[in-house]
Amino acid sequence: MRVLTANYVLPVSTPPIPHGAVAVNNTMIAAVGSLTAIATKFPSAEIEDFGEAAILPGFVNCHSHLEITSMRGVLDDVEHDFSAWLLKLNEIRKDLSDEEIRSAALAGAIEGASAGVTCFGDTGRYGRAGFEALKKVGLRGILFQETEFSAEDSTAEKDFEKLITVFEALRETESDLVRVGLSPHSPYTVSPALFRLIADFAIANDIKLSIHTAESANENDLLLNGTGFFTGIYKKYNVEWQSPRCTSVEYLERLGVLRARPLLAHCTNTSKSDIQLIKQSGSVIAHCPKSNAKFGHGFAPFEHFLDAGIAVGLGSDSVASNNVCDILEESRFAALAARNRDGSKRFISAKEMLETATLGGAKALGLGDTVGTLETGKQADIAVISLKNKAQQPVGDVHSSLIFASNGRDAVMTMVAGNEIFRTAEYQKT
Repeated sequence: MRVLTANYVLPVSTPPIPHGAVAVNNTMIAAVGSLTAIATKFPSAEIEDFGEAAILPGFVNCHSHLEITSMRGVLDDVEHDFSAWLLKLNEIRKDLSDEEIRSAALAGAIEGASAGVTCFGDTGRYGRAGFEALKKVGLRGILFQETEFSAEDSTAEKDFEKLITVFEALRETESDLVRVGLSPHSPYTVSPALFRLIADFAIANDIKLSIHTAESANENDLLLNGTGFFTGIYKKYNVEWQSPRCTSVEYLERLGVLRARPLLAHCTNTSKSDIQLIKQSGSVIAHCPKSNAKFGHGFAPFEHFLDAGIAVGLGSDSVASNNVCDILEESRFAALAARNRDGSKRFISAKEMLETATLGGAKALGLGDTVGTLETGKQADIAVISLKNKAQQPVGDVHSSLIFASNGRDAVMTMVAGNEIFRTAEYQKT
């Protein structure tokens, strides 16, 4: 039995506890409360005091691409043109060796753990790289095996069989912490027939899906009007693809894909009716505000997602489109962007933001009963954030200090299922 204590404990599900403590027994949280109460309940437990710091649930990054961590900054010269960015990304990725992709994924997983992230929803074309990285670092997560480009119905059955072969091979080596899902990449790269096959398979086998949805103006042009960049690409490669003349969310509803309650990444361009469809279907959202802004895609209606009661988590996307894997920094940007968005009706609070970064992400990945809050009986996925920096002092409101004055570099310890996977030198045990 171990007891972790600090000036602040933030269970998320209940108010902050000044001079609180968390008792950890093997992989589980045994108790949460004041240090006095916990020390009395477990008199023989080892107590570690982090002092001027906050103990909270580990952050959940519910949309990432760890396998392209080596592309940090490499594509910034074309970020003003999303289509050029995608083409350059694919050109570089196809020339990377398996070892380079594995090393990149591992570096990304370590970066996340060092910033207090305990759980990833990672999407990968080369899925085993991200899968192995999560396992090696000791993180929790779901690896979403991504489809290759397959926009024509004529190849749907063959492409589906190929995808499921890779998926099943990964599934054979799942662990208690790392599971496997599927990612039909987007409405414009997956054929209607393949979407239906994947959705039916996911529903029948209780498999989690993740889909890039309503991400860009180019996507909107294609889905609504059959125009724009992607139309030109299809013509260039003789791909036959009919525009559904509706939004991406409506398209997924027509295909029956929303029946699988997928995790929809981005949702930058979503209407009120789209939000209703997402809510009614039980689908969830990965909100990636920094990546969206870096491309100039606009600001997703984040507060409308929350107000509709949709489970929303935060995603860093890739460091090729964000440059850092830091959910605290993502949280601050998300709150400020939501407040400054045209048509915003209210301010997102620091408390709401912290909940999104933890429990929201856990719910979006279907793990809300297991992690996302500090509660007795839940898994001990914990982050400790130092609040000693002069730029964080004084701590008037701990939620505000975390969201508006802290970042991932203030993380001093990260724990997954009771196992420490990161600790700074300053807090090394003697």
